[in-house]
Amino acid sequence: MLRTIDLRGRVLSPAELLAVVPRADSARDEALVIAARIVDDVAVRGEEALREQAAQFDHVTDHAIAVPAAHLDEALDSLDPGVRAALEEAITRVRAASAAQVPAPVVTELGPGARVTQRWQPVRRVGLYVPGGKAVYPSSVVMNTVPAQVAGVREIALASPPQREFGGRVHPVILAAARLLGVTEVYAMGGAGAIGAFASGVASLGLDPVDVVTGPGNNFVASAKRAVAGRVGTDSEAGATEILVVADSGADPVLVAADLVSQAEHDEQASAVLVTDSTALADAVRAALPERVAATRHSERVAAAFEGPQSAVVLVDDLAQATAFSNAYAPEHLELHLADPRPQDFVNAGAVFVGPYTPVSLGDYLAGSNHVLPTGGQSRYGAGLSAATFLRPQQVIEYDREALRSVHDAIVTLAEAEALPAHGEAVTARFPA
Repeated sequence: MLRTIDLRGRVLSPAELLAVVPRADSARDEALVIAARIVDDVAVRGEEALREQAAQFDHVTDHAIAVPAAHLDEALDSLDPGVRAALEEAITRVRAASAAQVPAPVVTELGPGARVTQRWQPVRRVGLYVPGGKAVYPSSVVMNTVPAQVAGVREIALASPPQREFGGRVHPVILAAARLLGVTEVYAMGGAGAIGAFASGVASLGLDPVDVVTGPGNNFVASAKRAVAGRVGTDSEAGATEILVVADSGADPVLVAADLVSQAEHDEQASAVLVTDSTALADAVRAALPERVAATRHSERVAAAFEGPQSAVVLVDDLAQATAFSNAYAPEHLELHLADPRPQDFVNAGAVFVGPYTPVSLGDYLAGSNHVLPTGGQSRYGAGLSAATFLRPQQVIEYDREALRSVHDAIVTLAEAEALPAHGEAVTARFPA
C-alpha cells in the first residue's frame, strides 16, 4: 500500500533527497494551464463565466451567487449546538494565537531629530476561499477569517462552492460559520473561478476586486493564485495536503498509521510519507494500514493517495539523515514521533507537531495554530496563513532640519558617486547659503 524507499548507506545532496519522493507534479502542471484559462475567462466574461463553471464543475444552475443575508441567518439558526460550540472554541483559540502575530510599532531614534518608525498596516479588502468539494470545511472559515479580523482588515468577502445537495447554496455549515464570525459578504462560487472573481471583481454581482486572496484548496485553486499573483497579493499555494512523519523505534505504529490516513482522506493527490530508521516500525505501520484504510469512510480515496508516487515509507540510517530528508522535502505538516524530537533542527515545514499527543488533526481544528499552510516544498521560503498575511510593513521617516544637516555631506557624496546629482541638490536646496 505504501512503497518503500531505502536510503540507508547512501549520502545524498538536498536535491537528490528531494527527488526521492516526487510530488504529484504532472497533476499540478495540468492544473496551471486550466486554472489560468478559467481565471482569464472570469476576468473577461464575469458572472456569465462563473455560471458556466458552476454548471460544469458543481452541477448547479440558476443559483444566487451573491448569498442573501437570509441564507446566513437561516444557517446559523439551524446549526447543531455541538458544532456551534466547537466552532466557538476554535475561534477563541485561533484569535488568541493570531493576536500574537501582530507586531507593535517600533520607533528607532538614529540621532537627535532623526526617527524611523516601523508600522504594520492592514490591507483594506480581502477575499477568503473555503473549499467545498470532497469535504466541508467550516474550520477553514475560522482559519481564514480570524487572522484577517485580528490584523484589522475592514472588508472581508468569502467564497465557497455552490452545493447541488442544497439547491445551489453554499453548504449551510460554512454559512453558519461565516455568520458566527460576522462575515456578511459571501459568494457561492468555487475553484479557480472564485479566485479569478476576487482578483478582477464582478460588477454584476457587486463584487469589488480585493487586495489579497487567501485560503486552501485543490491544485486548481493553488494554480489560480499563481495566475492572479501580481494583480493581488496571495498567501502560499496551499494545494493538495501533505504529511511527513519522522518516527523512531519507540513510536506507536497504530498512531502513525492513523495520522497518515487522516491526511490521505483529503484527496487522491495527498502525500503521506513516513521516515524512520526502524524497519520494525516501518513493518508495523505497513501492517496496520490495510485494516484502518478499509474501515474509514473514504477508503478508496485514501488507498489512491497511498498508492500514488507522492507517498512512501523512507528508511534512513539515523535521525540526522531523517532530519536532512525532512528539511529537503519541506512538508506542509511535519509530525515528530521521536524520543528526542529536537524540533529546532527541523527548519523547513509549514507546521511542526511534536509528540504522540499532537496530531495534525489537532492543528486542523483546535490547536490555535492556523491550518492553511504551504505545500509543494514552499515551506522552504513561505509561511502559513497568519495575521501577517494581511499586514504590510511600512516605514515612516521623520528628520528635522539639524538631523538632515548632519547627513547632508554623505548624501551629496553618494548622489555624486551614483551620477544622480539632483538627489544631492534636493538636500542642498534646504540649506541655502
